[in-house]
Amino acid sequence: MAGDYGEGVHDDPIDPFTGDPTDPAADLDAPGDDAPLDPLTDVERQDVLEDLADLEIYQALLAPIGVRGLVIECEDCREPHYFDWDLLRGNLRHLLNSGRPRVHEPAYDPDPDHYVTWDYARGYADGVHDTLSEGTEDEPGAER
Repeated sequence: MAGDYGEGVHDDPIDPFTGDPTDPAADLDAPGDDAPLDPLTDVERQDVLEDLADLEIYQALLAPIGVRGLVIECEDCREPHYFDWDLLRGNLRHLLNSGRPRVHEPAYDPDPDHYVTWDYARGYADGVHDTLSEGTEDEPGAER
């Protein structure tokens, strides 16, 4: 067989300038320009892993009702950034693997009605969990 199914598939967006000598961002990663970032601490790694797990839950609950992703208030530019589920997942995996956040820019003309905040998604998931838990508490033998 020529290869395994899915071989060569990337979770991250592919850089269209890879290998291009005229890459406009080539100097951004030039060695010696910046001091190397410290690797993520164990606590930071755990936080990113928890964010990835939460993201799976949020997507499973919110995507079926039309939510396309999450909106995050950018600390650098003080503007909301809209991330679809896959892009945010790719950004978190990149941070986990490289210890560096990705360079980002706001989405072009997103519809804010299709995005929610982390806090909203967390509250929604907690509400669903509480609703499902209430149904099991009334059953005989359930802990109180």
